[in-house]
Order: sequence, then structure tokens, then C-alpha cells
Amino acid sequence: MSRQELTEVTTSQDVKSSEKKKSLSIQELIESLKSTADDIGQISELSSEERILVSQFFVSFLKLMKPLAPSIAVNQLAFPPQLSDTVQAHVDPTGHLALLFTDGHLELKDLSEEKNRDLMMIVISDILPKFKNLTAFQKRKLESRIKMLSSVTKEIQKSAEALSVSTV
Repeated sequence: MSRQELTEVTTSQDVKSSEKKKSLSIQELIESLKSTADDIGQISELSSEERILVSQFFVSFLKLMKPLAPSIAVNQLAFPPQLSDTVQAHVDPTGHLALLFTDGHLELKDLSEEKNRDLMMIVISDILPKFKNLTAFQKRKLESRIKMLSSVTKEIQKSAEALSVSTV
């Protein structure tokens, strides 16, 4: 084989190889785009489900927390670095996080908003054990009041009966 023939064969093989790579690349690209479209569809469905769950969570949280406390303190050490200058934080029954910063300014964040979902998860993880303590405290307080009222009521009823008997 002459040098020119060898060059032509090599060039021909390179073109075929290049075309094969292009067709594989195009096929791979199309598959990748299809997979991406599937992922986007799932992200949309998951986002919709998350919105519903967040809404239901805060409706329930409001119902449970409102009679117990106006707010729950949040440990600012749990916050991400961009909130490291927070000196005090509280979440209220409606899901609003009040943040007090070292420079004295106050910021209010709605934890139900999509942009605050990661922060919402941090806050929920921090306050749920505190919420449990709050409900246990409320239960003990009610039990104590009931015990006292029960004893006092029995004595008042006895006195009332004695008074009723003596006036008859």
C-alpha cells in the first residue's frame, strides 16, 4: 500500500469513527435530555407534595402551639453560617422565625416559603424536642390544678351540704 492509500484509509476510518462518536454522542445527549425531563417532572411533583405537607404542618403546629406558648426559642448555633451573627431566635405558632442580630436589627422569616425550606428543617429539628417538653409541662400543670381543685371542691361541697342540711 502506498503512503497516499494508507492516508486515505486512515482518514476514512477516522471519519467513520468520528461519525460513530457523533451519533453516539447525539444518542447519549438525547437520552440525557429525556432523563433530565423525567427528573424535572418528578421535581415538580415532589415540590407540589412538599407545599401541601408544609401547609398541613403549619396548620397543625398552630393548633397545637397556640394554647401552649406564644413562641419557642430556637438555638442559633443550629443555623447555617450566613445566620451566624444571630443572637436570639424564636418561632411563633404561625411558622414565622424572628431573628435578632448582633447589630440589633430584627428579621422575620416565613418558614413556609419555599426559599426558607432548609431553614425550616433546621428549626423543626431544634424545636420539636422543646415542644415535647412544653406539652409535658402543660400536662403536669393541668394535672396539678385538677388535683388541687378536686380536693378543694370536695371540701366546699361538704360545707355546702352541711349548710343545706342545717337550713332545712
